[in-house]
Amino acid sequence: MPRFSLQFPADSILGLAARFSYPKEDSACLAAGVEAAARGHYTLDKLILICEWKTGRTKTLVAANTEEDAEFVTGEALRATDERSRMATMKWLQGVDVPTASALLFFAFPDDYPIIDERALEALGQEAPRYYSLKFWTEYLDACRAIAEEVGVPIRTLDKAIWQFSKETPR
Repeated sequence: MPRFSLQFPADSILGLAARFSYPKEDSACLAAGVEAAARGHYTLDKLILICEWKTGRTKTLVAANTEEDAEFVTGEALRATDERSRMATMKWLQGVDVPTASALLFFAFPDDYPIIDERALEALGQEAPRYYSLKFWTEYLDACRAIAEEVGVPIRTLDKAIWQFSKETPR
């Protein structure tokens, strides 16, 4: 079982989060997530937008999904009541794996989800796996939620802090 633990003092979270600087603008993604949460699903163009924001490598695969598939699959995922089902359902889409699905969940529910990636994992003492299993995702999610609750910060503040810590720490 992976053990996720902060690789820096918890009292650094607020400062790190305040310095957070991501190279890609996310305001359009935030708006798309708000719309998806209200509508109950992502449209294909918004799915492509967020997936491209997370990683441009899968744009062609993501664009191969139909509008109907994008709406159905994301609708099922956003309505799911447990985390494994929510993530597993998102992965039905072409070009969507756990890291991209975590971004889709974050933008729809920004108070509930972190975005998983190499930097975040590094700041929690883990290497990115070759394959992101549902078990790995739920353990990461549970660990982030527990750390955020223990420290008394929103999950997005923690998410920004762990990403920023990795960015500022030489590899």
